This record gives sequence, structure tokens and C-alpha cells, in this order.
Amino acid sequence: MDGIGFMYEKVNMSEKCAAIILAAGKGKRMNSDIAKQYLELDGKPVLYYSLNVFQKSFIDEIVVVAAEEDREYVKEQIVVGYGISKVSQVVTGGKERYHSVMCGLRALNRCDYVFIHDGARPFVDDEILARALDMARNKGTAVAAMPVKDTIKIIDDNGAAVQTPERSCVWQMQTPQVFLYNEIYSAYESMLKDEEELFKRGVKITDDAMVMEMYGKRKVYVSEGSYRNIKITTPEDMEIAKILL
Repeated sequence: MDGIGFMYEKVNMSEKCAAIILAAGKGKRMNSDIAKQYLELDGKPVLYYSLNVFQKSFIDEIVVVAAEEDREYVKEQIVVGYGISKVSQVVTGGKERYHSVMCGLRALNRCDYVFIHDGARPFVDDEILARALDMARNKGTAVAAMPVKDTIKIIDDNGAAVQTPERSCVWQMQTPQVFLYNEIYSAYESMLKDEEELFKRGVKITDDAMVMEMYGKRKVYVSEGSYRNIKITTPEDMEIAKILL
């Protein structure tokens, strides 16, 4: 799979791809004093695994977004400790995920495409990155995703099922989510100007694709992710991650 990254790098020498790795979350559902992205998986922090994939890929620059109290640990123990030389900065995140993304966007040097990835997804791989870049080149956006395997029900406030979406049309969103840098930056700027109004309306921004859908000028397209590309959120996920590793 390393060869895929090498091929992409050589075909488009003038094209710059950067990545924002989000590692500022607290992970309340993990029931741990240690944030999920820093828990050890086979002796290494979860965050290491995704950073290592991006380090070996065609990505030119990486910005890591971490909580203020974790920045030195990330810089010294992970970035320097494991030789992740493509990391240009470790910046402080914000209150919400979307604040952290904007911190990352502001920290990046100008680039063509930006890959936004959750640091708690350790099993991203070169093939996912390559497919996402292909889609972004063709459509301007790309979100790693997979079709759901189970039947999905829409329920009302009383817990009653009111709708069953066609399963083939329901996909589970993952990361990385890839955009043209200028376009996602502009979309985030517009969203943040409306932040107070969105809060009053009860609108919750859950991923970058949603920002593009609401404030961008492009449709969001999915590229094939992987069922292995899980997000570690609960203690059960850590057990699954040990098996996948």
C-alpha cells in the first residue's frame, strides 16, 4: 500500500495535499481519565497509528489539533518520539469539533486539498486516502464512507418507528473528509458567523461534510472507506481495535 502513496506523489508534483488530524476530544463515553486518542494500543497511543499512515502517504503537511494541556505530550512523545516529520504544527483546539477544525485550517500553509481526519480512527490506510483524493480531484469533495449493513429506522420522540429508509441509500460517514482548501475554509467562516443562530435552532454540526452541504457551493460525494476504519469511542471499540490490529 505504500506504493500507492508514492505513485500519487510523483504524478502530481505541483499539487499540495495537507491533513488536519483532530485529537482535541475528551472522549467522555470512554469512561477513562485518558482521552481515547492517547490510550495505548499494542504499546503505542491510538493517535500514532493514523499519523503514521499520513506520514508515509502522499500527504505533504500535517497539522495536529490537540487540547492545550496535551500539546507538549503530542509534540514530544508522539510527533518527535515517533519521527512524524510532516507535522508542521500542533495547535490548540476549540470548544467544539468545528472550532478545532477551523484552528487547523488557519494553521495550515496554503494547499490544494485538505484531508480532515479524526485522530481516534487508527485504521485509515493508503487505499482510503488514494480513493478519497481521486474523488476530490473529480468532484471537488470526498468523504470516506461505507454502506450500512443493518436496517435503519427513523423514530419519533416517543420511540416509535415512523420510517424505514432504503438501506442501499444509507451510508455511514467516516473520515478523512477531503475538500479544496479555499472552499472548506470559506464554508467554515460562513458557518461560524451563523453559529449563534444555529445554536438557537438546535442545529448540531457533526462533521465537515455538513458544513460543506450547508455553506459550500458543491455537493458532497462519498468515496469508499473501510469497515475496518472504525472510530474508537467506547471501551468496546478498544477491544475491537485490538482484534483488528
